[in-house]
Amino acid sequence: MRQKLPIDKITTPVNKFIHQEHNSGIVLFISVLAAIIWVNSPFEHSYHQLWDLKLSMGIGSHVLNHSLHLWINDGLMAVFFFVIGLELKREFMAGELSTVKKASLPMVAALGGMLVPAIIYFFINKGTESEHGWGIPMATDIAFALALLSLAGKRIPSSVKVFLSALAVADDLGAVLVIAIFYSSHIDLVPLTIGIWLLVILLIGNKMGVRSIIFYLVIGFAVWVAFLLSGVHATIAGVLVAFTIPARTRINEKSYADSLRKLLFDFEEQIPNNSTLTTPGQHHTIEKIKELSTDAETPLQKVEYALHPWVAFVVMPLFALANAGILIGANFFSSLLNPVSMGVAIGLLAGKFIGVLLATWLMVKFGTPLPAKSNWKQITGVALLAGVGFTMSLFISGLAFSHPEMVDQAKYGILLASLLAGILGVVVLKKA
Repeated sequence: MRQKLPIDKITTPVNKFIHQEHNSGIVLFISVLAAIIWVNSPFEHSYHQLWDLKLSMGIGSHVLNHSLHLWINDGLMAVFFFVIGLELKREFMAGELSTVKKASLPMVAALGGMLVPAIIYFFINKGTESEHGWGIPMATDIAFALALLSLAGKRIPSSVKVFLSALAVADDLGAVLVIAIFYSSHIDLVPLTIGIWLLVILLIGNKMGVRSIIFYLVIGFAVWVAFLLSGVHATIAGVLVAFTIPARTRINEKSYADSLRKLLFDFEEQIPNNSTLTTPGQHHTIEKIKELSTDAETPLQKVEYALHPWVAFVVMPLFALANAGILIGANFFSSLLNPVSMGVAIGLLAGKFIGVLLATWLMVKFGTPLPAKSNWKQITGVALLAGVGFTMSLFISGLAFSHPEMVDQAKYGILLASLLAGILGVVVLKKA
């Protein structure tokens, strides 16, 4: 039996909290609330002062000097997109998007949930300088959506959670493509070419069997810098690097189990020394077990599991804290009466709902079954939760607009729509 240590009294509850998926949504919500309270307090000036703080990184004359806000949005969010890339690759290889049969319903539902909001926004803002923001209401925030789904009760079938997760992952893929194609600035071919060649090196390393995580992360960081300098949004580098990470083991399950049994037998055969230290023979066996277990892991899953808590409980809350600060005055609701806020709010709330539900209905009409043990009321609730577009919508609004007033208008629409979509989705799912 594992010996309990005094530190376990602290680490066990923390680990339990971190590994419950919906808790990341709670932390994200607290960060949003903290940002709004901070901006609407007498300390508003310190909020803006903090994120405008300049930080430099570089060697010699090659220095990147940006505000803390930009380092979070272009730097830390690249880690967020890197984890999204790892999730996408895993889902395409062995998850809910691995076969046409599995992927068809969530992929088409996600497509409907992206096209309808974009069309609604575009027509509301057509002919204005804000029409470029059509990508803002296209995205679903998976952390918030899953956290809200957990609030709907334990009687929701697991297949509904899987459907929402797969829909959000497919949605993320669409958002990444939209950012890469439509929201990258003027392209500088020299650093872009360097970045592409570095990606080729990573692919070659993958094919040759290089499994060192350090190799992929160091060169991946260089890819991020190259993309940052090229004008292609740096977060795209995160997704591309993720797809180069090896996703295969060096040993199959049967060989691993057989070898592990033999090593365990060898360990038991070692003569114990009746102390807190292991014998040289035991230590040697333990090292062999570690090496064997490393061969049985995929680098992709190892990196994903290691980074996921950092992204969920550090990167995303920091992003929310830095971007969700909006001033809510007495004229808040009247300030929503502008094309940007209306386009975003209606796009997320009505567009997502109509797009996801209509696309799902069409797929079922043509023979694709609903997720196991689910019903149309539950799918309706999921379609409403898809309108919670918080993190990715905020991120795209910062790319779509350079004018601070338009960015704030987009934030108003995002917060209002996400709040209403979340409440309505939970209510419908509870009744379902």
